[in-house]
Amino acid sequence: MSSQQHTSSAGNRHKLEGPRNHYLSYIVSILLTILAFAAVLYGGLDRAFLIMFLVGLALVQSIFQLAYWMHMKDKGHLFPIAGLIFGALVALTAVAAAVYWVWW
Repeated sequence: MSSQQHTSSAGNRHKLEGPRNHYLSYIVSILLTILAFAAVLYGGLDRAFLIMFLVGLALVQSIFQLAYWMHMKDKGHLFPIAGLIFGALVALTAVAAAVYWVWW
């Protein structure tokens, strides 16, 4: 494959993605944020459910933003994804150790 063909195929890929995905991800992020604010403002929800709901919304929004804003869905991002997974495992291990230390 010549360099000109490679450039045009990469250009087409980015041209097809365009700003539409950015607009869509921005709108979804705003909707998730509004949903989180609405859940807190409602006030009639159980505290434990509300915390788990907000954490779930935060996870969905962070994965969505990593996929579209940070382009983790594209090829060639396996190393950063592996680093994020390793960091999450270290963080979860630290939280579990702290909970174990405090409660037992």
